[in-house]
Formats: sequence, structure tokens, C-alpha cells
Amino acid sequence: MSFTLPTLQYDYKALEPYIDAQTMEIHHSKHHAAYTNNLNAALENSNLKGKSIEEIFSKVSQLAPALRNNGGGYYNHNLYWDVLIPGGPAGPQGKLLESINGSFGSFDLFKEAFTKAAVTRFGSGWAWLIQKGDSLVINSTPNQDNPLMDIAEIQGIPLLTIDVWEHAYYLKYQNRRPEYIEAFFKVINWNEVAKRLKA
Repeated sequence: MSFTLPTLQYDYKALEPYIDAQTMEIHHSKHHAAYTNNLNAALENSNLKGKSIEEIFSKVSQLAPALRNNGGGYYNHNLYWDVLIPGGPAGPQGKLLESINGSFGSFDLFKEAFTKAAVTRFGSGWAWLIQKGDSLVINSTPNQDNPLMDIAEIQGIPLLTIDVWEHAYYLKYQNRRPEYIEAFFKVINWNEVAKRLKA
């Protein structure tokens, strides 16, 4: 069984003016498609065919870089698309908001910490909201690494992520990464984030 490029639940233009249609189309149909195809190609010559992406990540430190990089690129983008939505809820509610307040003090303090992690990630990578046990933590990872990998500095359940590779924002925002991050907060699918929270 091979991995497939997901169909987005919204049009490429649906997230405008925050994330532009051209960026969305290139990001999904070119970048994400390439990671998906390259992951399948890397699996062809391994004994991992039929394994879930989570099983692959659990021992990625022992695998070829092509599996780490393309597996991460495949999974990370899947999550990124899922946590975006046009016209979604203004912020987290219920148990998710309680968990954010309990871990960071307030939603504003969480947003500040998440933004800092995304802004200060040197070069290409991702920032994450992670469930680790009963608490939530924020971290960033380089390249296509993620918190499910056995090489991650902080391992746990990824709840929310932002792509800070330049291809995610450069056409619209150029080098103004903080503006892109602020725009990202306008289109977060908080209901999807809440669904990923484990009791």
C-alpha cells in the first residue's frame, strides 16, 4: 500500500487574503506531491512497505535520510492542511482552551510562545503545539522532522503546526515571516486541533 496526496477540504483560494491561492496550489500540488512521491519511491527498496507512517517515525533514526525527510514532508503537510480552515472558530474552546490555559497561563501567552517558536526557527522547519502526557508544550523542529519521530527533542502528539519553510509564505509575505504567522492564526481550524487532544 502506498501513501497518497490528500485532497484538500477547501479550494486553493479559500484561505485568502491570509494565504494566497498561488502559494496554496504550488505548496500542495508541487511540494507536498513531491514528498509523497519520493516517500513511496524510498519505501520501494525497504522492508517497511505496508507500515503506517507512525511506525516508520518510531525508528526513523535507523532509516535512510530519504525516509526521514520525505516521510516527514508527507505527514507534516497532511496535518498543516487539516488545521487550516476558511472562516473557522475565532479561537479554541472547551477542553482545548482549558488545556492551553493550564499549560501556558492564557491563550495570549500561548500565541506569544507559539509565534516565537515559529519566528525563531532558523532556516526551514516547523513550529508545533504538542501534547505530552497531561500537558501541552511548544517546540520547533528543523527541516521535515516532527514530534512523532524518535529523534525529536520533544516527543508527543502533534496538535497544531505551522510550516515556516519559505515556500509556505514567500510569494505573499517575502521575508516577513511574522506577518505570515499572524495571518495563520486567522485560519486555524481549532475544532480539528481539539479533536487531536487525547483525554
